[in-house]
Amino acid sequence: MRKKRLCPQCGAEIETYRNPFPTVDIIIEVGERIVLIERKNPPHGWALPGGFVDYGESLEEAAVREAREETGLEVRLKCQFYTYSEPNRDPRFHTITTVYVAEADGEPKGQDDALRARLFRPEEIPAEKLVFDHGRILADYLKWKYGKSDFLAPKAFQTKVPRCR
Repeated sequence: MRKKRLCPQCGAEIETYRNPFPTVDIIIEVGERIVLIERKNPPHGWALPGGFVDYGESLEEAAVREAREETGLEVRLKCQFYTYSEPNRDPRFHTITTVYVAEADGEPKGQDDALRARLFRPEEIPAEKLVFDHGRILADYLKWKYGKSDFLAPKAFQTKVPRCR
C-alpha cells in the first residue's frame, strides 16, 4: 500500500510503503509433546513460541532466538514447515509467518513475552484458547505428522493452496 508524505528535510513529496512484518513461529517437539506458551501481552491466550524477525537476522536465526527467549529451550531446527500470510492472521497488523518444526530436550520455562510455557500432547491442546491462526497451523502440523487432525476443530485447517509433499 503506497502513501504520499513530505520529506522532513527538503519538503519533497515521497512515497512510503506499508508492508507486512516478517515473523517466525516454532513447533517445538519434546518427545511426543509440543510446547505452547501462554502470552503475557495481548492478544492473551495460548500460542506457538515465535515473534518478529530482527533486522539483519535470518529466519532460522530468529526461530532459534525466539524459542530460547520464550521457552528457555535450545532447539534444533528439523525443517521449514509452511508460510502463513492471511492479512488477518494477527489482529494487531499484517504479518507473514514462516513456521519451523524443531526438537528440544528438557522442560520449557515461560520467559520474555511468555507468561508460562507448557508441554501438550496433541489431545491436550487447548484449541479454544489458541490465538492468531495457531489452531490452523497446529491442525496442519498434526495432519502432516500423524495423518489426522481431528485433535482440533475442522475449520482450523482449511488451506487455499496444497503443500508440497
